[in-house]
Amino acid sequence: MRSDLSFDIAHTALVAMDCQSGIVSIYAKPPEEFVDRASRVLRAARSAGMLVIQVQVGFRPGLPEIGERNKFFAALKASSQHQELFQGAAGAIHPALGPEPADIVITKHRVSAFTGTDLEMILRAKDIETIVLFGISTSGVMLSTLLHAGDSDYKVAVITDCCADLDAQLHEALLGRLFPQRAEVLTADEFVTVLA
Repeated sequence: MRSDLSFDIAHTALVAMDCQSGIVSIYAKPPEEFVDRASRVLRAARSAGMLVIQVQVGFRPGLPEIGERNKFFAALKASSQHQELFQGAAGAIHPALGPEPADIVITKHRVSAFTGTDLEMILRAKDIETIVLFGISTSGVMLSTLLHAGDSDYKVAVITDCCADLDAQLHEALLGRLFPQRAEVLTADEFVTVLA
């Protein structure tokens, strides 16, 4: 267990990203284990009084937020099957993860949790200096948000076993090589233990 890590609760936020039911069912293998770890992390943060922010992907009808020059999202806009991932029950945050009434929910329209959202404003307003990240996918929202947070001078931690990706090799390379250069990396158990 980590003895070298602590969090200043008043100035730390836990940011759970893209943990929507449809996304969890596709990316997390097995999904039940991912949900169990993520729910324990969220419960520990809430019990400790840490700010919890839930970030979800969402679009207006017709997806006016997506332009044809964005290669990644233009493919989504062209596929009604992919759009169903972000609608109804599939598009909602997994029910085992919240959101709880005190959680702040942010809807994003790009890969990063920062691009085009008020995440930065909320972090500044709450005087947050450290953000603890987890979510799906490792090579998508995790990578984009981690790099933005680091460039914005936040201290960053990543809960490695609460991340998932369809590309196992890329997932392992990011968690094992890139993320430790930019953030503290720890497991769900280590996070819960630190907060206890």
